[in-house]
Amino acid sequence: MQERKENTMDWDFSAPPLSGMGDHDVPAEGTHLEGKRVALMITGGIASIKAPFIARALRRQGARVFVYASEEALRYTTVDALEWSSNNPVVTRLTSAAEHICDADPFDVYLVAPATYNTINKMAFGVADGLLSTTLASAIGRMERGQSSILVAPTMHGTMHNSILTESMKRLHAIGVRIIPPRQDYGKNNIPDERALVAEVCRAASSSKLKGVKIFLTGGPTPVPIDNVRRIVNRFRGKLGVEIAKELHLRGADVRLLHGDGAYRPPKYLDYKVARTYDEYRTMVNKELTDNSYQFGIFSAAVADYRPAVVAEGKIPSGGAINSIELVSTVKVINEVREKWPDLKMITFKYQERLSHEELMAIAKKRLATGDLAVVANRGEESSLKGDQTAWLVTPDNEPKELVSKSGIAKGIADFIESLIP
Repeated sequence: MQERKENTMDWDFSAPPLSGMGDHDVPAEGTHLEGKRVALMITGGIASIKAPFIARALRRQGARVFVYASEEALRYTTVDALEWSSNNPVVTRLTSAAEHICDADPFDVYLVAPATYNTINKMAFGVADGLLSTTLASAIGRMERGQSSILVAPTMHGTMHNSILTESMKRLHAIGVRIIPPRQDYGKNNIPDERALVAEVCRAASSSKLKGVKIFLTGGPTPVPIDNVRRIVNRFRGKLGVEIAKELHLRGADVRLLHGDGAYRPPKYLDYKVARTYDEYRTMVNKELTDNSYQFGIFSAAVADYRPAVVAEGKIPSGGAINSIELVSTVKVINEVREKWPDLKMITFKYQERLSHEELMAIAKKRLATGDLAVVANRGEESSLKGDQTAWLVTPDNEPKELVSKSGIAKGIADFIESLIP
C-alpha cells in the first residue's frame, strides 16, 4: 500500500484573525466614487450571476449602490445576494414610490450590466414597458440634461449581435450613452471583469480637471539583449507606472502607458503598449510623441543606462564561461524628448542609492533647471515605517512633498497635475 505524502499546504484548522470589518463591509480600494449614487441595472442574462461581485467592486471605490433587477435576472441571482452585496434593498418592481424617477435622490451613474439584446433595443427605440426599460427612459432624460451618465455593457451570444443590435448601439452612442466594449471570447460578447466596469463608472462620474487631458506615461524596465535569448534588465517591474496610469485613468484622463517588458502586466482596461527592449522603447517614445499631441509627459520608466557593445548572434552556448561583456552607455531618451518637444510639460523620476536625503534633493533640483515641471526623487535607503516606498515630489515653487506608497505617489502626481489646470 502506497503511503500518503504529507501536503505542506494542508490547513492547520486555525481560526481566521480578528477583523474590524463588518459582515457587509468591503475593503476600500479608492475614493473615486465617494458620495456617488450608482444604479446597477441587471437584465435577464446568465452574466447576472456576477452582479453581486460588481456591486461590491463599486462599493470598494466608495459608491452607494442600488440594484434594479428584472424578473428574468432573478433567475440567475437572488434578491438576498444582491441586498447583501449592495447593502441596500433591491428594486424588483415599480410602486407608488416612483422608483424609476428618484427626483429626491437622483443617481449619478446608471450601469446596465449585463445588458441583453432585448434591453438595448428597447432603450434605443424608447420602449418603456417594465421596471428596467421605464427607469432607463427616465435616465436618458436625466442624461440629456447633463444630470447623470448611462453606461451599457452588451452581453449576448454572437449570433444575436446582428444589424438590429448594431443600429441600436450606434443610436444610443449618438445621444451620449457609453457602450462598454465587451470581452469577446468563444463567439460571445461576455461581460468585462469587475475592475473594468468600475473603471468606466469612475471615469463617467469624475469631476476631475484631468477629465479629457491627454497624458503620455512610461513605466517599467527596458531590457537590453546579450544574445537572441538572454538579456540584461534591472529589478524594477513597472508597478508604480501602472498605479499612476490607473489613478489618472479613473480620474478621466486620456492616458497612454508605454510599459517596459517586465513580468508585471497592466490591467487590460488601460490603454497601453509594451516595449520589449531599450531600442523598442526609444523608437516607441519618439513615434508616440510625433504622432500625438500630449499636454503632459510622465517618465517613470527605469530606462537602461548601459547596453552590450556587441549583441551575439543566436544563443551563446551554455556550459562555458563568458569572460567579459563590454558595456557602453545608451542614449538618454529623456534628453531627446526635452530637445524635440520643448513644450511638453514633463514629470521625470530619479532613483539613487548610497547618498543622503539632502544629496538626493540637490540632484532633483539640478534636474529642474533643465526645464522639467517636477521631479519624483527617491532613494533605496528611504521608506516609510510600514516599509512602503517613499518618494519626494520636487517642484520649482514649493518645498519637496513626501509621497508614501505606490498609490500615494500616484495620487500625489495626479493632484499636482490637477493643480496646474485652470
